[in-house]
Amino acid sequence: MTTKPTQKEKALKLYALHHTGKLLILPNIWDTLGALLLESLQFPAIATASASVAFSNGYNDGEQIPFSEVLIRLKQIASNVDIPVTADVECAYAATDQQLRENIGLLVDTGIVGINIEDTNISSHGLNSIEEQCNRIRIIKQVGQERDIPLFVNARTDVIIHGNLFPNEEAKFEEIIKRGLAYKEAGADCFYPILMKKEEDLKRLVAAIDFPINVLTFPGIPSLKTLEEIGIARVSLGPNYLKLALKTMKDMALKLKDYEGLDEIVNNDVTSDYVKGLVNKRLD
Repeated sequence: MTTKPTQKEKALKLYALHHTGKLLILPNIWDTLGALLLESLQFPAIATASASVAFSNGYNDGEQIPFSEVLIRLKQIASNVDIPVTADVECAYAATDQQLRENIGLLVDTGIVGINIEDTNISSHGLNSIEEQCNRIRIIKQVGQERDIPLFVNARTDVIIHGNLFPNEEAKFEEIIKRGLAYKEAGADCFYPILMKKEEDLKRLVAAIDFPINVLTFPGIPSLKTLEEIGIARVSLGPNYLKLALKTMKDMALKLKDYEGLDEIVNNDVTSDYVKGLVNKRLD
C-alpha cells in the first residue's frame, strides 16, 4: 500500500517544482473533479483560481464568495489528491494582521500548501505600501512555520492593474522590481507581476530579482517554450481554464437548440466510467 505524502512533504514538493529549470504549468481548477483529472494526467501540482471558484458557485470575484465556502472547497480539493495544492486566496479576506493570522491558519488547516496573496488594499482598492505587504508576507510565513508547514507564498503585485498611480511605463516597471525584491526579502517564494506580458520586460525582471516568477496566460504573452527559455518558473491559466470549459458547454448548447450535436454527445470518449474512475480513485 502506497503511503500518502504528508502536508509538509507536499509543501516541500511545491517549492522544489519552482526550482527545476522547467516551466510549471498550472491549469487552475475550481473543484475536486478538476483536481482529480489533472492528477490523473500526471500534473505535478494543482492550483485554484479565485475567480473560477467564485464564478462556478454563483458569485463575482473579489472576495464575494464567503470565506467559509472557500475553505470548504479547498478542503475537498486538497483531501482528494496526493499532489500539492496551492490556492488563490486574493487578500485572504483579512483587513488586519490578526484577521490575516487567523485566516491563514484556517487555510493551512484545509490541507493546501501554497497561496497567492495580492498587494491590493481591500479597503482603499489601491496598493498596500511595500512595508505593509512585506509585513503581511512575514505573518503568512510565520503561521506556516508555527504549524511546521513551509507554506509556499506566491506574492502577487497589482502594479500594472493600478497603472494610473504611476507616471509612465518605466516607473511601473521600477516599482515592480522594487516590490519583487522586497517581497523576496520578506520570505515570499515566488513573485507574480500579474498582467506583465512583454518578453523584454520579463527578461529584465528575471535578471533583476533572480527569483521564481509566475506569469498569467492572456493575449500578448510569449509562447510557453519561450517563457521557459527566459527563466520563468510558473505559468497560471487563472480563470481561462474555466472559460474554456464554459465555451464547450455553450457551443454544445447552441448546437442542441438547432437539433445538432448528438454524435458528439453519444461518441464522447469521456464516458461515465471514465468520470467514475477519477472519483473512485479515493474509494478503492
